[in-house]
Amino acid sequence: MSITKSIIHLDLDTFFVSAERREHPELNKKPVIVGGLGDRGVVAACSYETRNFGVHSGMPMKVARQLCPAATVIKGNASIYTKFSHEVTEVIRSKVPSFEKASVDEFYADLTGMDRFFGINQFAKELQQSILKETRLPISFGLSQNKIVSKIATGEGKPYAQKIIDPGTEKNFLAPLPVNKIPMVGNKTFQKLLNLGIRRIETIQKMPVEVLESVLGKNGRTIWKRAHGIDNPPIIPFHERKSISTERTFNRDTIDMVRLHATLVAMAESLAYQLRRGNKLTSNVSVRIRYSDFQTYSKQAKISYTSADHILIPKVEELFKQLYSRRMLIRLIGVRFSGLVGGHYQINLFDDSEEMLSLYNSMDKIKKRFGEHSVMRAVSMDVKTIGRMGNPFNGEPPVVLAHRKQ
Repeated sequence: MSITKSIIHLDLDTFFVSAERREHPELNKKPVIVGGLGDRGVVAACSYETRNFGVHSGMPMKVARQLCPAATVIKGNASIYTKFSHEVTEVIRSKVPSFEKASVDEFYADLTGMDRFFGINQFAKELQQSILKETRLPISFGLSQNKIVSKIATGEGKPYAQKIIDPGTEKNFLAPLPVNKIPMVGNKTFQKLLNLGIRRIETIQKMPVEVLESVLGKNGRTIWKRAHGIDNPPIIPFHERKSISTERTFNRDTIDMVRLHATLVAMAESLAYQLRRGNKLTSNVSVRIRYSDFQTYSKQAKISYTSADHILIPKVEELFKQLYSRRMLIRLIGVRFSGLVGGHYQINLFDDSEEMLSLYNSMDKIKKRFGEHSVMRAVSMDVKTIGRMGNPFNGEPPVVLAHRKQ
């Protein structure tokens, strides 16, 4: 007899806005927008009061101000949001046996079997209340047999959702919803489905899986299963990675400044891409040098949270110039980003212009599709071996590499 799974999805309600309201209670129940303050900035988050005016995250700040001129606009503070996210994480960690932190404001937990001790539905509500009481941050939850249905349920019940989908009722719950409510159905897929006359999940439920596969390829089968509420991706246990680094030991010790500079730029560029790929930001940059006599030195600097090449590369170059003082042959150089925080790239929109954001999105799409070396700065073209095969932020604990050339 198979055990019925119980998976809860937890999502902080308008997290950045809630965090600002916790810091500034006078903002409660007022329209609030968090994001880049300039006309070319982008909305990172907005309160429910602004949504009636058509404001949504990701839109240009200039448009948002025009739609809701009465809104209080705040630049945002990534370090505060990170601190509050950690507080929520600790409450969840203390209450549940296994959980996944999907982003800075979103969690999954496996509650299967906990009804032997107390009712799961009641436990879910008490967990929600505990988070609100201990962190003063409102959070929504959806509860069902799997992650997909629970996530959709949370979205349908917000704000402060307590949406419970009983086993066997998944199809009926999903049927009337628009197809773009299914996680994995982005704008392009949604348009393809609309072109086929498919607007509601109910229509997919009535279709043979082969029809969807013929239109959408292998993703068609996954979307079909999700429409039926039967897709079961696993909970990925939470491992919080604190840093990411790379280093190069040269075959021959060198003082070739052109080569050293190119290697540093390639390292910083590669690590910055890995941050963006893993929805991470760094607040601490360090550079390491080992001279030919094996004396090793490092220098670090605190910076505002970022994953942007145009901020990180100059900082790495600056640290190297400050560090390289002995004028000896260099055996090894390394770059490390630490003080990492999780979250969507939107957390970095407070200073970004639309043009810069668009550039990084385009570059990262090309790299993801054709490989990390498909787009590079000219200065680092000859540094072929910097870069990673896997994703360092896949939820696995960091792998310790043995550097053979020490």
